[in-house]
Amino acid sequence: MSQYVDKTILGPNSTCNADAPIYSFLMAGQSNMAGRGNLDGAPLISDERCHVLRMGRWQAMTEPVNVDRSPFPGFGAKSGASLAARFAQLYAKTYDRQVGLIPCADGGTSIDQWLPGSLLFDHAVFQAKLAMRTSTLCGILWHQGEADCKQMEGVLCYPEKFIRTMQAFRRELGQDLPILIGELGRPDLGFYSSDADSLREFNRRLPELAAQLPRCRVVSSENLPCQGDGFHFGTADVRTFGERYFEAYQSLCKESGL
Repeated sequence: MSQYVDKTILGPNSTCNADAPIYSFLMAGQSNMAGRGNLDGAPLISDERCHVLRMGRWQAMTEPVNVDRSPFPGFGAKSGASLAARFAQLYAKTYDRQVGLIPCADGGTSIDQWLPGSLLFDHAVFQAKLAMRTSTLCGILWHQGEADCKQMEGVLCYPEKFIRTMQAFRRELGQDLPILIGELGRPDLGFYSSDADSLREFNRRLPELAAQLPRCRVVSSENLPCQGDGFHFGTADVRTFGERYFEAYQSLCKESGL
């Protein structure tokens, strides 16, 4: 049996080719990358070519992909539908390839907690390098910033920290690694967990920020409403967001010749 896919976990009836290469993507950021879409009654994404790294092995992708904690005391672990699941499904279908997700997003975290040398950064690098032993790492899916939009000061300090973090990821994992960064939820669509002016300014600055990094693309959150909690995109909208991430990835690869 190949080391790439654990077929004992996939099940005896799986048609997955355990010897085929896996193309993997690192999930990093905070809760909207982990995903909070309600899975109750939602059509689940299922494709035998899609996998998730758990305990160092590729297992069949199931939702929630990125099991996450609640950032609030007294609440248990919380996660749900993720944009990355739809991204992986489209990648597998479009390229007829096996794809793997490396879940490392952590709800409520700030950019300071992702700086090089931090626990989150080191954990993500460790998991990505572990995945690279049995896959080809193809990109970083990043959605983070709500925690830095409580005040405008956080927005103004963000660019330098973000650039430093992404450059460090590339030093560790590959200089040509594509990076996709999603816009934050928009205040006029029900996102009230952070300061409205800060959220708008954060999104306004993202294209200029991405332009400072080769092979980096911003993904629009336009017309994607909050699911009602002030923080998170709902199930249908994370599916749409995942489609936009995939379209951005295709455009980036075409433009960069990757």
